Amino acid sequence: MTLLDVSIVNVALPSIRSGLHTSESALQWVLSGYALAFGLVLVPAGRLGDVRSRRAVFMAGLALFTAASALVGAAQNEVWLVGARLLQGLAGGLLMPQVSGFVQQLFRGEERGRAFGLLGATVGVSTAIGPLLGGLLIQAFGVQEGWRWVFYVNLPIGVAALPVAYRLLPGPRAQGAGDGAAVRRDRGFDPVGVLLLGAGTVALLLPFVQEQQWPGARKWLLLPAAALLLAAFTLWELRYAGRAEPLVDLRLFRARSFALGALLSLVYFAGFTAIFFMFTLYLQNGLHYSALQAGLAITPFALGSAVAAAAGGRVVNRMGRPLVAWGLVLVAVGMAGAALAVHLVPGHSAGLATLAPLLLAGVGSGLVITPNQTLTLSEVPVVRAGSAGGVLQTGQRIGSAVGIAAVGSVFFAHLNSHGGDWAGAFQRGIAVATGFVLLALVAALVDVAGGRGRAGTGRVQGRPPGAGAEPEPGGAAAAPGGGRRLG
Repeated sequence: MTLLDVSIVNVALPSIRSGLHTSESALQWVLSGYALAFGLVLVPAGRLGDVRSRRAVFMAGLALFTAASALVGAAQNEVWLVGARLLQGLAGGLLMPQVSGFVQQLFRGEERGRAFGLLGATVGVSTAIGPLLGGLLIQAFGVQEGWRWVFYVNLPIGVAALPVAYRLLPGPRAQGAGDGAAVRRDRGFDPVGVLLLGAGTVALLLPFVQEQQWPGARKWLLLPAAALLLAAFTLWELRYAGRAEPLVDLRLFRARSFALGALLSLVYFAGFTAIFFMFTLYLQNGLHYSALQAGLAITPFALGSAVAAAAGGRVVNRMGRPLVAWGLVLVAVGMAGAALAVHLVPGHSAGLATLAPLLLAGVGSGLVITPNQTLTLSEVPVVRAGSAGGVLQTGQRIGSAVGIAAVGSVFFAHLNSHGGDWAGAFQRGIAVATGFVLLALVAALVDVAGGRGRAGTGRVQGRPPGAGAEPEPGGAAAAPGGGRRLG
C-alpha cells in the first residue's frame, strides 16, 4: 500500500486538480509532502520496533495508514488534502522499517535472500499496479471523483491485513528471544537523537522537494543548516553510545558492505526514481496520454523489476555484489535506449517505442535494489535490523528527492527554453538520471575490487572494535555466506 500510493498518485494528479480545484503548490505537496513525512520517521520508527515490538509498530502504522487513506479520499479542500497526505506519509514511515526488520529476524542465509527477493517482487508488482489501477479507477468513476477511489482502494486491504498481521507476525516475546541481549532496552529511546535527526532530515529534504515551488536561491540556505544539525546528531550519537543504545549505532558504517551499499542505494534512487516522474509528465502533458495509457506505458519497467527481484534474491548469496553491478549496467543501457527511442519516435507512438528499453531497465533495477538490500544488511545484527533498515530507506528518500530536483531542473529548463519540446526535455533528463546510475555503478565496482563482491559477499573480513557477535536462534551468528555479523 505504501508504495502503491507513490505510483498511483502520479496519474491521479490531473483528476485531483480538476475535482478539487487545487493549486500547483498543493499538488506538489501531495507528492513531496508524503515523501517528506515518510522519510522523517523511518529511523525512529525502525528503532522503536527494535526496542519495543515490531508487530505493534507495524499494526499501528497499518491502522493509521488505512485511516489516513480514508481522510485523503474524503478531502473537501486542499488544506485537508495535504494534511491527510502528510499523516499518510508518517504512517507509511512507521510501516516500512518493520518489514526489513521482520525479514532479518525470521530468515537466515539463502532464505533471507529469497525473502528479500519476494519483497522486491512485491514492490515491483505494487509499482506496476499503481498506474494501471489509478487509470482504471479514474476512468470508471470519472475525472471529477475518480481520484478519491485512488485512496479508498487502501481501505479493504488495511482492514483485512490487520487481523492477519496480529495472527501471523511474531510478538515482542518471540522478538526478544531472537534478538538476544545485545541492545540495552531499558536505557531509553534517545529523544535528543530523534529530534536532531528529524530536524536535519527535514532541512535537507525540504529545498529539494520544493525546488520547483520555491523560486530563488534562499531555499538552499537550509543545506548548511542541515549539515550542522546532522553533524550535531553524529557527535551526540557518539557520546550517547557510551552510556546507552543510540538511535543509530554509527559502528554500522565501519562495515564495508553497509557503508558502500547505503551509498549505492542513495545514488541509485536519485537516478531511477526520476524516470517515473519525467515519463509520466512527458506522456500525459506532452503527448496527451490518458491516465490509463500512461500507466500501461510504465508497466514494463515495473514488471521486469518484479520478476528480476525474485530471481535476484535466489542467487545473490552466490553471486554477491557483481550481480548488482550487472544490474546497474542493464539499467543504464535501458535508460539510454529509452532516450534513443524517444529521439527516433518522438510522436504519439513514443510509449510503444520505449516498451523494450524500459523492460530491460526494469530487469536491471530488480537485480539492483533487492540484492543490494540483502548485501547491505547482511552484517547487521537482528537487534538493530529496524534502525539499520530505516537508515537505508532514509538514504533512498534523500536520493529520490535530490534526483527528482536535479533531473526536474534540467527537464523544465529545456522545456521552458525550447517552446514545449517535451521529447528533448525527456532525453536530457534521462541523461542526468543515467549519470546517477553510473555513479552507483562506480560504488558497486569499488566494492567488487575490494574483494567483497565475490560469491558469499556476506562474509565478514573483520568486526569493528568493540563489536560483539549476535546470538542466533538455535545456532551461531551466521551472515549470508557463512560469516559472522556485526554486534
